Amino acid sequence: MIWKYFTPVPLALVLFLPASSSSEVKHIITSDSVDLYVTVKGKGTPCLYIHGGPGSGSWWLEKFSGEMLERNLQMIYLDQRGVGRSTGPKSGDFSPDRMVKDFEEIRAALGIERWLIMGHSFGGILQMQYAQRHPDVIAGMLMLNCTLDIGGGIQGSLQKAYEFLGDTSMARYLNDSIPVAVRVPKIYGALREKHLFWKMGYARQSSEGIMDSSFRDIPHWNHDYENAAMEMQENFNNYKPLTSGMTMPVLFFYGKTDWMVGPTHYKGVDFPNMMLWGSDVGHMPFLENKEDLERAIAAYIDKYGF
Repeated sequence: MIWKYFTPVPLALVLFLPASSSSEVKHIITSDSVDLYVTVKGKGTPCLYIHGGPGSGSWWLEKFSGEMLERNLQMIYLDQRGVGRSTGPKSGDFSPDRMVKDFEEIRAALGIERWLIMGHSFGGILQMQYAQRHPDVIAGMLMLNCTLDIGGGIQGSLQKAYEFLGDTSMARYLNDSIPVAVRVPKIYGALREKHLFWKMGYARQSSEGIMDSSFRDIPHWNHDYENAAMEMQENFNNYKPLTSGMTMPVLFFYGKTDWMVGPTHYKGVDFPNMMLWGSDVGHMPFLENKEDLERAIAAYIDKYGF
């Protein structure tokens, strides 16, 4: 079923979207005329997936882990504005305020009063921006391999990348006097040239190939948001200090060999109602330790009654 327009359900009448095992694709048109591609699948408590990247889209999660997630949650897979199968704004507005407004307009369109939000990687930044603005509509947060402080974590990631690279000529790009926008492309680009970038997030090079192949499943991929996100200072704020004031239950799942975010990034994350779960995996538990990820999510749902 394709929705080009929607009529919001009065929020006072609905706590959660009724459980359903059906799958629906919806095109939700925002108040600034962006066509957001949304897929609703599974049954249970509604859960909005806030993907990372920025710009990675939602298809790969649905493809690799949908069956597992949809057993216990009603998953709402969103391609954010300017990403994947969604259109971009004519105004060029990719601000955090506008991204959060998109989430709220989706929630209204689906007739949901409160929901869970699940983020991965850069999605943690968007989760925090949403939770800052609308904490009352977020029943809980699942943070999977999330960053809450891009700037604070990048030095450790670059150091590990340099070790994998084994090229002393690149040592100058570890100097934090050089802008991050220069250092990251230089070191990560050199890793890719040597076909070593997979070591940053995967245990096996084949997993990187499997992940990359999922993006070829979607023709005419929209890349508008990728560069725009990195130009916004608010996305580089350190959100860790805000965690102590957020009372919703949080699953903070991290990989012990995740060099994209950093295996100790959980330090300084102080949600008062938090389930901290360290896993023997890199950045993509959806591919390389799905069993432990499923255990963590099941434990979270059981503990907090979702």
